[in-house]
Amino acid sequence: MNGSINRRSVLGAIAGSIAMPAWAQAPQLSPDATSAPTIAQRMARYVAETDYGALDPTTIEKAKALLIDAIGCAISAYGEETVRACRDVALAVPGGVSTVIGTKRRTTPDLATFANGAAIRYSDFNDIYFGKEPGHPSDTVIPASLAIAEAEGRSGRDFLLGMVLAYEIDCRLLDAVELTRKGWDHPINSLPASALAAGKLMGLPVKQLEQAVNISLNGHMAMNQTRVQVLSDWKGLADPDAGRNGVFAALLARHGITGPSPIYEGNAGVFKLVTGPFEFDIDQFGGRKGQFRINACDVKPYPVQGAIQSAATAAAALAKEIGDLGQITAIVLDTTDFAFRSAARDKEKWAPETKETADHSLPYVVARAMLDGRIVFDSFSHDAIHDPKALALIAKMTVNVDPALTAMMPKKLPNRISATLKDGRKVTQQVDAAPGMGGVPMQRDDFERKFSDNVAKVWPKSQQARVLDFVWNIDRQDKLDHLFELLLVEG
Repeated sequence: MNGSINRRSVLGAIAGSIAMPAWAQAPQLSPDATSAPTIAQRMARYVAETDYGALDPTTIEKAKALLIDAIGCAISAYGEETVRACRDVALAVPGGVSTVIGTKRRTTPDLATFANGAAIRYSDFNDIYFGKEPGHPSDTVIPASLAIAEAEGRSGRDFLLGMVLAYEIDCRLLDAVELTRKGWDHPINSLPASALAAGKLMGLPVKQLEQAVNISLNGHMAMNQTRVQVLSDWKGLADPDAGRNGVFAALLARHGITGPSPIYEGNAGVFKLVTGPFEFDIDQFGGRKGQFRINACDVKPYPVQGAIQSAATAAAALAKEIGDLGQITAIVLDTTDFAFRSAARDKEKWAPETKETADHSLPYVVARAMLDGRIVFDSFSHDAIHDPKALALIAKMTVNVDPALTAMMPKKLPNRISATLKDGRKVTQQVDAAPGMGGVPMQRDDFERKFSDNVAKVWPKSQQARVLDFVWNIDRQDKLDHLFELLLVEG
């Protein structure tokens, strides 16, 4: 017998004895499958081929209104500790081509996107879109579009087009798949949206736009732990971080870097590992056959989680009807399945310790609205969160999922609150949609009023008026440099 060992046969035996993981056992794509355009390719082609002429007046008006809303949210949060920390990180990189809102200073486009997105998102007061999954496009695609439009010297029209297309991608992905039940988070959808907005404003061709999508998705999958149990600063930073990564991906693609492909359909791609397969009919997108999804975005009247906005309205109305809250012996909150899972299921939502947990807590928001008749930024101060009166009301509450209310989503965002009083009476208030949400649209005056409320402590009326005038006429602007001068908070 030959005493030598055949290395190839040993390796073969070892390989045969090891069970291959499920993803490695996936069948290879057929030639027919690989010849069809991938989702990344189709998104890239859609973005590359759509020009400003595809935007109708209603869409342009809504884009301007949401930009105003986002600016108001960013300025109102300018002095907050978390926002300041993100701004300090961004401005630690000297020089740059993209302005950090509120300052005269610039940094890299990706870091400006992150810092500005953090400011827009901080108070949980920016816009929201409800598909199969809810998301907040403005805290990702607006700062990404602003950063690159400024860096590239693009016009107001160019900016609006990039913004609208990014909203379209983000919202259509939110329509296509629900991520939270699978343990993932909605910023996953913001990655390709921000990458494509940045790439469009850079003038990238289809092949490089595709690579921007591939790069953005592969290394930045967001986990839903961000929005369960104790909520941290990252609740408001996950989407801005997606914007940062999307912009960086586009910058890499511009310089010829390629990413894994097919990123959605591949044997270890997004379909296989994250979402499961989903339909994505780009022929129905805005500018082709369908209406732009930006028009379906809601605007929050309260700085709380989207699905519990109507609960705040109902709670305030219920308390007004009752008068003396000491009469209440029990409170029943009937809500949607999504609101229960995201705002009432975790024990932390029944005794919040952080602002981020409190503004995503259905019991707390209802208690605070009943006590104060409204929800404002100060509703989430340390003293307010630990108010014994609020905790006493929460102790009387139970929460139920109502299938009838759940069936009304996403067209409506209903909540019903019932209180039993000491004399046996039962008082009920149901609100199906708060102003600005669930088919109750805000008008130009409403956007301006919210904007003014947000920035009143920071800017005088004269500065507010100049900002509003610039944004309502942004489609007439050759560049955006003057906008950032108008947004100064620091001297």
